[in-house]
Amino acid sequence: MKQKLFTVWVFTKISTKRFFRDKTAIFFTIAFPLIFLFVFGGIFGKDSDVSFNVALINNSKSSFSQQYVEQAKKDEVIKVSEEITTLDQAKERMNRGELDAAIVLPKTFGVIKDGQAFPSGEAKVLYSQNNQQAGQTLQSILQAQFQGMNKKLVDTKTPFSVSSEQTNDRGLSSFDYIFSGLLGFSIIGIGIFGPINVFPELKKQGILRRFHTTTLRVWQYFLSTMASQALIGLLAFAVQFAVALTLFDLQVVGNYFELTLFLILSTVTILGIGLALGGWAKNERQAAPLGNIIVFPMLFLSGTFFPRFLMPEWLQNISGFLPLTPIIDGIRLIATEGKHLTEIAPQIGLISAWLIIIYIIAFRFFRWE
Repeated sequence: MKQKLFTVWVFTKISTKRFFRDKTAIFFTIAFPLIFLFVFGGIFGKDSDVSFNVALINNSKSSFSQQYVEQAKKDEVIKVSEEITTLDQAKERMNRGELDAAIVLPKTFGVIKDGQAFPSGEAKVLYSQNNQQAGQTLQSILQAQFQGMNKKLVDTKTPFSVSSEQTNDRGLSSFDYIFSGLLGFSIIGIGIFGPINVFPELKKQGILRRFHTTTLRVWQYFLSTMASQALIGLLAFAVQFAVALTLFDLQVVGNYFELTLFLILSTVTILGIGLALGGWAKNERQAAPLGNIIVFPMLFLSGTFFPRFLMPEWLQNISGFLPLTPIIDGIRLIATEGKHLTEIAPQIGLISAWLIIIYIIAFRFFRWE
């Protein structure tokens, strides 16, 4: 038995060295998922605060309107385009989609009317039909700003009110949630695209045929590949965590050790699909289409890039049985909710069931040539 395990160790080192010598494999395993990480991190990360590009047309000559314009230019949410001075220019930019809306201050804005001790006026928000949501949101923002200004000018009391209080807990961001899906995407790349690209090439070069003439058994080759891909996967995950923690302020509330064990189990499970496809296919033309047929439904239905609760209920029920679904759900439960492995037994049970089924198929259809 010692000799058999030594053989596994030798082929683990061979597979790992082969990976680090292949620049294409390094790119698609480590660098390619980072591209998605930067894309989603830029959208949902800590520096992705919502802002609106607007034109501010001031038709009033009051000092109050001038003060408001100067203050609006300093606002981080409302980004005022200073080069637009007329309403026609603003409408042209809105029609081209370069502006979200235009804020128009009429001639009477900020003017102190007869009988009043304070300035008044009504600002108008103009937006195109395609930017209706942005316009309505901007209107709510301006209403909140004006309410604060009104309280400074007029002392009014209302019978009903609402207050807010910040808790001491740091809530999870959208990026914290979607990062689990990005890890699932990496697992797909490591577990499926790796073997279906490597195995046909090894068959084409006759390397697997030569392995078959030795005492090497299929289970030894599978075990060495599993160990190698698990090590490569941990490296890829470590790089993603380092980037997410450093640049996008990722917060992981769960246990890193338990998360690591779960990632290894997940990688090994999905790897079985790659071993089955790559071991069966004679060349890339057979492996690539089958890989895409299996991968793309899982990517779009397992909650990789958007939550599954947005799907119809019947589709949620179906997608819940895909191999990648319990993996992404389990990662999110551990990373974002702090669950322990003992608390995600349904996910681990479903992954284990798929592990057995997938490797039975992989052993059954594996071919050395």
